[in-house]
Amino acid sequence: MSFELSLNTGTTPNLNLEEAVRHTAEAGLSHIGLWRHLLVDGAEAAAKVVSAAGLSVSSLCRGGFLTAAEPAGQAAALQENRQAIREAAALGTRELIMVVGGLPAAAHVLGGEGERNDRDVAGARARVADRLAELVPFAAEHDVRLVLEPLHPMYAADRAVLSTLEQALDMAAGHPAATVGVVVDTFHVWWDPRLAELIARAGTEGRLASYQVCDFNLPIAADALKSRGMMGDGYVDFASISRWVAEAGYTGPVEVEIFNEQINAQDAALTLATMKQRYNDLVLPSLRGVGSLV
Repeated sequence: MSFELSLNTGTTPNLNLEEAVRHTAEAGLSHIGLWRHLLVDGAEAAAKVVSAAGLSVSSLCRGGFLTAAEPAGQAAALQENRQAIREAAALGTRELIMVVGGLPAAAHVLGGEGERNDRDVAGARARVADRLAELVPFAAEHDVRLVLEPLHPMYAADRAVLSTLEQALDMAAGHPAATVGVVVDTFHVWWDPRLAELIARAGTEGRLASYQVCDFNLPIAADALKSRGMMGDGYVDFASISRWVAEAGYTGPVEVEIFNEQINAQDAALTLATMKQRYNDLVLPSLRGVGSLV
């Protein structure tokens, strides 16, 4: 079946792996998107927990943070991403979500290290391209796809110097589509006036690797990362974006990934029940309206 709903465990950050898997299975879902910090006993052990519950892993979050300027930081990033690739392969998912990293000047915001005066965004993007090229052969060996995620421009300083789907596709160009793809996350790209044509381009190039949904809430939270909302609570046009995604040929799992203090803190069963209803009401009809014709 196409367009199967998946819980991205960023939505339920207070659950450990076993709890997240149990809630997902009890809600009747078939897929779960895992964050790497849940793999406390290793990816192989996690794969067994997921499989025992009858679930599949839709994606692994996350690799990336490739913008370090100094050799030691670059070497550490490559080592960490190779480990993430191994974990994705062990979990049985081809999709490793890549949040590419921000400016070295802002690395300390997320607990990292970098030259506080390095604000060269073009240079940071060039280093992402260089590190990506180094990782592609290793990913191909493990049958894992590096899925570039453009983040909303308000995160360009600290999290991702890729802000548009066009930038992500341009960076992916030149690498095999089976090894470098892109993700459409509604929170990050809903505003782009060229989104329809870029999603179509991603489909034509065979790079549309993941579709993640949540809403864009106002006012922006004190922690901008927590401004995501449940579908229908904000300002994203899910009908249009979902139709474009389906027209581009995507038929894979659809992950709900929400960072929101209230939603993250509430009972997980309520979160899953609500996301199922909102998905069925606001997202799935537009996906299947096109998908049934392709």
